[in-house]
Amino acid sequence: MILNVKINEKSIGTKSLYEDLSFFINENEKVGFIGRNGTGKTSLFKIIAGLDSDYKGSIDVKKDTKIILTQQEYLDIKKISSIDYITQSLPDYIKLKNTMEKYVDIMKNDMDMISIYTEAVTLFSEYGYYSIEEKVLNSLLKYKIDPEKARMPLIDLSGGEKRFVELVRVMYSKCDIALIDEPTNHMDDIGKNDFISWFKSTNHGICVITHDRDVLNYVDKIIEIKDRKAFIFSGNYDSYLLQNSISNVTNIESYEDSLKSLDRLKKQMEGIKKRGAHASTRVMYERVEKEHNKIKKEIEKPSIWIDEESIKDVNKKVIDKYEKYKDKNISIKINNIKENKSILLTVKNISIGYEFPLFKNISFTLSHGDKIQIKGRNGAGKTSLIKTIISIIENTPHSTKIYDGEILPNDKIKLGIYEQEIDSYYFNMKLKDAIEDIYRLEKIEIPNVNKILNDYLFDPAKDSDLLISNLSGGQKARFQIIKMLLKNPNLLILDEPTNHLDLPSIEELENVLKNFHGGILYVSHDSYFIKKLKGEVIEISNKD
Repeated sequence: MILNVKINEKSIGTKSLYEDLSFFINENEKVGFIGRNGTGKTSLFKIIAGLDSDYKGSIDVKKDTKIILTQQEYLDIKKISSIDYITQSLPDYIKLKNTMEKYVDIMKNDMDMISIYTEAVTLFSEYGYYSIEEKVLNSLLKYKIDPEKARMPLIDLSGGEKRFVELVRVMYSKCDIALIDEPTNHMDDIGKNDFISWFKSTNHGICVITHDRDVLNYVDKIIEIKDRKAFIFSGNYDSYLLQNSISNVTNIESYEDSLKSLDRLKKQMEGIKKRGAHASTRVMYERVEKEHNKIKKEIEKPSIWIDEESIKDVNKKVIDKYEKYKDKNISIKINNIKENKSILLTVKNISIGYEFPLFKNISFTLSHGDKIQIKGRNGAGKTSLIKTIISIIENTPHSTKIYDGEILPNDKIKLGIYEQEIDSYYFNMKLKDAIEDIYRLEKIEIPNVNKILNDYLFDPAKDSDLLISNLSGGQKARFQIIKMLLKNPNLLILDEPTNHLDLPSIEELENVLKNFHGGILYVSHDSYFIKKLKGEVIEISNKD
């Protein structure tokens, strides 16, 4: 065992995040952390990394264990380059480099200074740091981040490129445990496969927050954060689904047994009362009341979710109970009126780029009921194509240049867009104000916003005043879905829609999109999502 976590209590404001949460990690173990959005997975990683000490409990780490935490946001890093960001994470790199730079000019004949300088030079050489920049640059180049980009400010790189920088940082960190938060968001297929290959082969212990089922299939165990505790499942994602199904059926039975016990004890108390206020009956009443209050204090409806494939394998009686007690999920409201199958969008031999074409001769038609996946490496032009299509549909200026071909939208298109990142226009708005604003901008009557918040798992009383910039990744994703659907669209354009969503929400989104009668144009590197949605594949490549 290399890490033992015991958190007796942790709160954020008035919200209790963990109570008696505990688990351990073994050396070189690959562990996937899952849980509904808002259960505190990222907060847990910050505690393990030593960035948050405001809790009751203990984090016991084996002596000399090095832990590294990847980042999701880079606003505090300012203008640091990728190469500096990586090298500064190396053991003693900054200390040794500063020592050499400081003492080389001032040591002269001072033997103590010469000794300190010599030791620093020796260690710098033994660690291989004289050639480390070249090695790191070569590793970044493997992920299509060339030396020029590697020396650019990290904050200026794309989302996928930042993920690769984090991966290379972990590779060179010589850590014992890497805490990696949502590693495959924004990665293309090849990059994601490279990550999974590294994930399987590395000797690091890895704790990864992810709902990417492709990654979860290669972990040694899964830890689910729910009901303020940690629930441990041995094996990979497929094993988790089986164990989760069994444990939740057991949880339902246990919860119902407790409810029956409460009801039985309550009836006993009522019966004892009817016998009159005698000493013997009072003692009996107090004993039954004590038992009743103990169960009432301890009973709590468990969080219950069973994936739809597993639920098919249980009997109807259990299914009925599951429907009664299952967790609330997002309720996606979508216009699904079946229309005549007509062409919504035609793309003919299109060639798009900036100073030069990114790709050539892309053609497809998208009709009602069609689903088309746009596939290609990061930088191949997927986003450029999508943004150009959106601009032409919305009749707004676009930054790309069309070198050849044409994009022909149906004039009856009602467009819904899911983007990976929220427009910064909304960042300083409160959640409720932002929802009202998106309706106002589209000149649509503002509905009952509290109902919308409730449908998308926000608490109207607590979450309405949250700034959009302060929302979690999952909360931002749900806001994007609200924004996407407000016009009752018949054409959806989706860019990595499963990023940040938890497993129940992904399942709900998949089912809604699978049965959508309009057209869908999407980019995704989630093989489970692609298998569910299916559709034609359009491959984009910037190779001649």
